[in-house]
Amino acid sequence: MGGVAQKMTDTVKNAPVLGSSGVHAVAVLTDPSNGQVYGHVDFVEANDGTVIVSGEIKNIPDKQKRGFHIHEFGDTTNGCTSAGNYHRFLSMEFACLYVGAHYNPDNNEHAGPQDQLRHVGDLGNIVGGSGNVAKFNFKDSLIKLTGSRSIIGRSVVVHEKEDDLGRGNTADSKKTGNAGGRMACGVIGFKKS
Repeated sequence: MGGVAQKMTDTVKNAPVLGSSGVHAVAVLTDPSNGQVYGHVDFVEANDGTVIVSGEIKNIPDKQKRGFHIHEFGDTTNGCTSAGNYHRFLSMEFACLYVGAHYNPDNNEHAGPQDQLRHVGDLGNIVGGSGNVAKFNFKDSLIKLTGSRSIIGRSVVVHEKEDDLGRGNTADSKKTGNAGGRMACGVIGFKKS
């Protein structure tokens, strides 16, 4: 793969190294198909290395859960589908190779945000609230805004269904949490302070 959809290790080799205190990032989420689901996600890397994730996503029905993940690519040229799919390619030497959808540098199975082993991008679910707005504010210890495992330049995706956190009875549960299609997405970038 080349161009926009390169892996982050290729596209941020020369990015400036920032201190671990007070680094801010944001993703503005849009729904490329009909514009109904939209919002923003803010990220702040704290001194202890955790990242505070907060934001609001509009048009998530009250009390309904939607899968919420960091995906491998920040490429939205084909809407939310180019943010990282399970692509297969065939060649003389390889029968089938997956390029994971969720950001997963450790090659773990899909799981919930509280599980010890999971994709780095597995952030669980957001939940619709009053006025059909999902508001959230939580800390995560695996995602980073600096260093070789930074999520800057990757994307945030809100899915059409609840993430089963890898506890479902299908093969897709351990890959995607059976969260279904993509309702909205946005590229994560440094936020002007």
